[in-house]
Amino acid sequence: QGAEPAGVLHIVAIDCGMKLNIVRSLNRRGCDVTVVPWNTPARELRSLRPDGILVSNGPGDPMDVPEAIASVRALLGNYPVFGICLGHQILSLAYGAKTYKLKFGHRGGNHPVRDLETGRIEITSQNHSYAVDEASLAGTPLTATHVNLLDHTIEGVSCRSDGAFGVQYHPESAPGPQDSAHLFDRFLGMLQK
Repeated sequence: QGAEPAGVLHIVAIDCGMKLNIVRSLNRRGCDVTVVPWNTPARELRSLRPDGILVSNGPGDPMDVPEAIASVRALLGNYPVFGICLGHQILSLAYGAKTYKLKFGHRGGNHPVRDLETGRIEITSQNHSYAVDEASLAGTPLTATHVNLLDHTIEGVSCRSDGAFGVQYHPESAPGPQDSAHLFDRFLGMLQK
């Protein structure tokens, strides 16, 4: 699903507990994907000559992976970056935002999320215990782009000037709702510019 880009794009995926369908979703769109461990240093990521960086989903507290946060921080503005779930939290922390533990967490394939730019509502798949603190975005170049309609937590952020964005939910869900698969096309569109 999604149009193949002209020429092959090379994505480096930082694996924080990644679902295989992320790689499949990018491969279906004509991308080559190199998967690296969560603690790969920025200099090593640069040596792979990526067109873009994907920071994957995974379990746990995003503050437990300071190496990933430092690597992403060092790459911001040099490559388009797309963060999914834990990757969204890592991206937000790399910009100086804060995260917090949710009282119950978000679980399931039926969470309504509003895209604040388009007004579109997507039914999303979620499985996480932490969220980005909306108030902490004020001191960063990040803008909130998506909000959970059940509890109004932040579900997406973007820094347009750096070509970076993240979503708290799972656009690669399989099985699960496919409403947000278009986010992979958005990421590839950023790489082609």
